[in-house]
Amino acid sequence: MKKTVTLLLFVIPFLIVAQEFKISKGVIADNIAVNDTLAETFSLYLPTNFTTSKSWPIIFVLDLEGKSKQTLSMFKGAAEEEGFILASSNNSSDTLTLSQNVLVASRMFNTVAELLPIRKNMTYTGGFSDGARFASIIPTFIPEIKGVISCGAAVGNVEILSAKKTFHFIGIAGRKDYNFRELLETRKILNELQFPNNLHFSETGHEWPKKEELANAMRQLKLAAMAKEDLERDMDFIQKSYESDFVKANLMFTNDKPLLSAHILNEMMQVYRPFLSMDSLKNSRRQLRRSKSYKINNRLQDKYFLKESFIKADYGYYLEEDVLTYNYSNLGWWNYQMAELNKMEKSTINYEDQMAARLRGYVNALIDDNIDVVNADEVVDIQALNFLYMLKTITKPDSKEGYLKVISNSALIEDYGTALFYLEELLKTGYKNKTELYSLENTALLRITPEFNEIVDKYLKEARYDIIED
Repeated sequence: MKKTVTLLLFVIPFLIVAQEFKISKGVIADNIAVNDTLAETFSLYLPTNFTTSKSWPIIFVLDLEGKSKQTLSMFKGAAEEEGFILASSNNSSDTLTLSQNVLVASRMFNTVAELLPIRKNMTYTGGFSDGARFASIIPTFIPEIKGVISCGAAVGNVEILSAKKTFHFIGIAGRKDYNFRELLETRKILNELQFPNNLHFSETGHEWPKKEELANAMRQLKLAAMAKEDLERDMDFIQKSYESDFVKANLMFTNDKPLLSAHILNEMMQVYRPFLSMDSLKNSRRQLRRSKSYKINNRLQDKYFLKESFIKADYGYYLEEDVLTYNYSNLGWWNYQMAELNKMEKSTINYEDQMAARLRGYVNALIDDNIDVVNADEVVDIQALNFLYMLKTITKPDSKEGYLKVISNSALIEDYGTALFYLEELLKTGYKNKTELYSLENTALLRITPEFNEIVDKYLKEARYDIIED
């Protein structure tokens, strides 16, 4: 049987009229109305031990695709473990302006604050990728937000940061994530502005962190609150957290990952200094940095960081030139570059493998940014757009999007030869959605040609239209 809690809302000007309803604990409640006058809703998660007799920390998880329930599900396990409330709007969107999104988030914040006993100085935002970038901007506009858990992204806009409006930034990313190095650079800015910050790294790419990583970030927010006396100090909790982190650092060193081990020790120095003696940590860090393994790995990482910077500069330069000139002849160069990344991703040197993964993520993000720019023009440049989607079939060959867009755009400008070539390339990947293929935009005339149906029949059998033989 589900546990429930009855929450009473009193009359709040412009927000919510008096009403009573039930929200189940331990499950995500979706489509909760922000108020009676706006068609805005949010999702909410209450830990199973939730009670109205005390105040609770909360994370407002932000997502720009309106998928609040799915987004909360990624934080749910950690929130249950660490005792955090979660809330997320269904109405934030990448189609809205920043100010509109801030207002949407603010209305949700106000509603939840009136609805639940929130711990005033433990109110945070969080998110993944673009949602994380937005989450990191919110505290500048809403000072009641005291910290951010940013997954797979750096601060959205460092130019608006101010030493007078600091917040606690916790970044989580994989070392194969193309945003990994941006997080390292962001830390320098945060340190200069005296923003409290922590970074957590794993061996993964651009993906949601595991539950353990999110739980660790939440623990650090609690430890920071204890250090500021916003939360009662719990020495048993502090000691257990310290021991857990120290075990992780030792495990990383044992597994020949000395840089990750050193990073964890550095983070521990910041987190536990207000509570415990740092002598043991300092000694461990000193010994680690003097080790041959650390020195070798540090040199290797620096070497591949430098190489990565040069390659990224090439990608940026050539992509801009190729789009401006519709340089289809340079697609061969891009194909060679991706082949080189394929080789590097099979390298036995971790830093080369990680660099290749970051570069692949970077070039695909760069292409997507350019597609957005072209589509935003009042008159869309179909030639430039087609080049970008052709390039995407090279940089992301397992994705159907690039092929379908090239087929559609080529048919639009009556370049049927190109459309048919990419049709066959798409079907070679194993694509089998005949319904989607025969309803593709701009291809009405192309779909009834014998050539189109011959290719479909070759790979999928039974083309929709008869093939007329002479």
